[in-house]
Amino acid sequence: MSKCVYCRERKGRRPCPALNGVICSQCCGQYRVVSIACLPDCVYLDTNVDYQQKRVGDHFEQGRRTLYRELLEKWGDKGTKAFYFLEVVTFKHFHARRDGQDGEVIAAIQALRRSFSPIHVPEGMAPAFTGALKKEYQAFMEGEKIETQLVSDVLDRGLTFIVEFSGTGLRSNRFLNGLIGFLKHQYPAVAEELTKMGNAGGPIILPGNVKPEDQPTPFLGRQRETF
Repeated sequence: MSKCVYCRERKGRRPCPALNGVICSQCCGQYRVVSIACLPDCVYLDTNVDYQQKRVGDHFEQGRRTLYRELLEKWGDKGTKAFYFLEVVTFKHFHARRDGQDGEVIAAIQALRRSFSPIHVPEGMAPAFTGALKKEYQAFMEGEKIETQLVSDVLDRGLTFIVEFSGTGLRSNRFLNGLIGFLKHQYPAVAEELTKMGNAGGPIILPGNVKPEDQPTPFLGRQRETF
């Protein structure tokens, strides 16, 4: 029997499509989603989605704190708000989708960035999230009076974070699992409000009826994010 493709020590007993080999049950249980960019249709994720999202959400929170510290230092409150809006739009669109992939988020951000260019570049039929993200951001930027250049810079930095967190798997959903797990388990009131918005449809209005103590904070020691 072949050795585990992850630890190279124990015998591999489970097929791992993400690593294109067989993996031992110990490595599968310990590292799936957290360190391995598991595919959404992997049979070993079916009964553990909520638990796995919580695990990867803890890792996501650590990287997120670093990101928000940098956004605040460079672009102030508008910078953190611009990226936080991306998070809530993404959660609204993907929280109930098991087939969502980080590539959809990355492609949508890239398309949104291109739309800010004065040079019009014709694009083909865009995925649903790409269109939704453009529409939501247009209304957000107009309502909040946030400059296009600032949003562009924040999205560029955020895109780097998302790509790095997602990993190298072509069908990775690690970022989505991290974001969803983070909000659902750390800030359930926010997740519930965004879920209601997603089910009702229509543009996002950041929920002002969520108590300040229930709202996500970029990192400890700073003012909590407001809706």
